[in-house]
Amino acid sequence: MKLLDLYAKMKGDLDVIERELARTVTSDHALLTETSTHLLKAGGKRIRPVFVLLAGKFGNYELEVLKKVAVPLELIHMASLVHDDVIDNADTRRGQLTVKSKWDNRIAMYTGDYIYGKALSVVTDLGNPLIHQILAKAMVQMCIGEMEQIRDFFNTEQSIREYMLRIRRKTALLIAISCQLGAVASGAEWTVANRLYRFGYNVGMAFQIRDDLLDLLGTEKQIGKPPGSDIRQGNITLPVLLALRENTIRGPLLEEIKRIREADGEGDTKPALKLIRKSEGIQFAEALADRYITKAISALDGLSHIPAKKNLTDIAHFVAKRNY
Repeated sequence: MKLLDLYAKMKGDLDVIERELARTVTSDHALLTETSTHLLKAGGKRIRPVFVLLAGKFGNYELEVLKKVAVPLELIHMASLVHDDVIDNADTRRGQLTVKSKWDNRIAMYTGDYIYGKALSVVTDLGNPLIHQILAKAMVQMCIGEMEQIRDFFNTEQSIREYMLRIRRKTALLIAISCQLGAVASGAEWTVANRLYRFGYNVGMAFQIRDDLLDLLGTEKQIGKPPGSDIRQGNITLPVLLALRENTIRGPLLEEIKRIREADGEGDTKPALKLIRKSEGIQFAEALADRYITKAISALDGLSHIPAKKNLTDIAHFVAKRNY
């Protein structure tokens, strides 16, 4: 099943989630409502709510319960994007102006804080303290990941291990608990929730590696922002770190990264991109993403053979090959 077919099949429930997202960010404060709605209307894959709903199929599926997990997780993701755009000084995301660009940094930061607060207000409707504990721990780890990324801006000497730990915190963890909490909220067995967590973790790692590759290989139309945005903002990703290990590329690439840094966000990334694209780092990163997808699918072994299991496998394959 293609991803669009899956989304079409889930349309009724996803429409409920979408309406709940809009209702949740609406308040008596006109500007906060406007900025939050602007972010919401920019769209997105809503992959985290999809994972929550599919994981819920392994237990007692109740949309009224699952939406109280799906909505907070998507809101937390949205809030992190608003803060990211301020840190990265990004003007566009998904082809739309960022909150930071359309308003200003202060408005963007408080919008992100507001959305975080709204996320927590929704999940408190669920009486299961385990859900609150898992969510709180993940949010702490996400913040640590963000701080580590700031620390490592333009750090060409960082290790592959440091990069992997950072993307685990920034991206993979939220996807992992989307799968886990969907199962927990539906009353599935803990062993099932753990398998789904491992699935989500590995998909999340592949998702971020693929995202980093798209920033280097994709077009502005595909990715909704200028190619090379990561390196322009100082975010040294896995393919770049791997390219820096090649003797013939390291020297020229270090020079280009230095020029980009000195240009303070206005540097031309085309020469750096040309060097990275011809390196073996691209192929190594692609291979690593594929290995994570293989591990994700293996994590589903032992789960009931219900349609949701096949749907999760299809999403994993989409993540491995996505070009947007």
